[in-house]
Amino acid sequence: MSTRTLIRGGLVVTAADEIHADVLIEDGRIAALAAHGSDAAAGWTADRTIDATDRYVIPGGVDAHTHMELPFGGTFASDTFETGTRAAAWGGTTTIVDFAVQSVGRSLREGLDTWYAKADGNCAIDYGFHMIMSDVNESTLKEMDRLVQEGVSSFKLFMAYPGVFYSDDGQILRALQRAADDGGLIMMHAENGIAIDVLVEQALARGETDPRYHGEVRKVLLEAEATHRAIQLARVAGAPLYVVHVSAEEAVAELAAARDMGLPVFGETCPQYLFLSTDNLAEPGFEGAKYVCSTPLRPKEHQAALWRGLRTNDLQVVSTDHCPFCFTGQKDLGRGDFSKIPNGLPGVENRMDLLHQAVVDGHISRRRWIEIACASPARMFGLYPQKGTIAPGADADVVIYDPHAVQTISAETHHMNVDYSAYEGRTVTGQVETVLSRGELVIDQRKFTGRAGHGAFTPRSTCQYLS
Repeated sequence: MSTRTLIRGGLVVTAADEIHADVLIEDGRIAALAAHGSDAAAGWTADRTIDATDRYVIPGGVDAHTHMELPFGGTFASDTFETGTRAAAWGGTTTIVDFAVQSVGRSLREGLDTWYAKADGNCAIDYGFHMIMSDVNESTLKEMDRLVQEGVSSFKLFMAYPGVFYSDDGQILRALQRAADDGGLIMMHAENGIAIDVLVEQALARGETDPRYHGEVRKVLLEAEATHRAIQLARVAGAPLYVVHVSAEEAVAELAAARDMGLPVFGETCPQYLFLSTDNLAEPGFEGAKYVCSTPLRPKEHQAALWRGLRTNDLQVVSTDHCPFCFTGQKDLGRGDFSKIPNGLPGVENRMDLLHQAVVDGHISRRRWIEIACASPARMFGLYPQKGTIAPGADADVVIYDPHAVQTISAETHHMNVDYSAYEGRTVTGQVETVLSRGELVIDQRKFTGRAGHGAFTPRSTCQYLS
């Protein structure tokens, strides 16, 4: 049974264009666009018509950095693939790329299969996987080639978390060399974890146990140093590099300098670094624990450099690093010792709205909003033009967005499975109204109509900025 949906009267916004156009969807894909009121559009018929007058019609968001059900610090991220992908849909995101985890001493295959099993049949929207490499050795290096062929074409390494995910410079170099050969993209958590652990130990010995010290020991200079080192290792290997969750002005400067030399170096930041700061980490009592993530929140003055990096394309992507832990029962594992607070913030539902607020505030343009939230992550991770745009042949992942609606972000009304909001009480302009995933209504006029199991695993090609 062929089904056709027609979206009429909206302003279609992509990374490249803004056009008043009607959009015809057939069998889960974009079939055609035509100027609103044109003869071509007037002749279209459909089983279902959506009126998008005074609305934006935008591609579904691509969140290329989420951690559903992640084991961390003796607990698990509180969003399952079911709750997390449902919340993503509410926030206008129609594709996530989550992180499968290799355990030390085990194969990449075993880790990936575990994550396939977690997600299969549970997702409301489409998903892919990156592979966290915790143990770089001859065997896992060989496995990288097979995973790239399978559509898992990116690998995350950590310069932080000694004893958990940490890789030394030799392991990092080997993985980068392998990626240079097989087309994979190395994603780097760039913080000097060895030095940070010394500072943590010293702070705790001084009795500095509150959440705010989490930000103080994870120094800006140790993010910048690791970013610089990662870039040099990538140069030696002749490999591209993607630095995740960039939070500090000095780290942006390292990326900008590399890009000015023409190197294939890319950077991502997250809404928490654009909208929150060390002021949140220093909230009284134990409230600051809600904002413990790594890289940590920085002093407010770093925000200007991040916005500038997004405007100049020294930063290409805004992802969430969504990794929620409940304040009660999870974050409070670190009462009396900030180093035991599970690292991570909820945000998969808030990204598109916060970035639209950035358009309203004049930080970025409408098209840049779509570029950093939809098109660039899709290109970076081999999903474009299936995802990230509205064009004939693309998956019909479409959001009808009301740019005038005013909403207040709150844990009372969000759909993430976590007992607080990092943006509690913040008023933003703009709200998701209707969401289609491959032509199927997931959110219909602010009502959830999706289902677990609609979302499909989406194999990815290699990074499209390099081809």
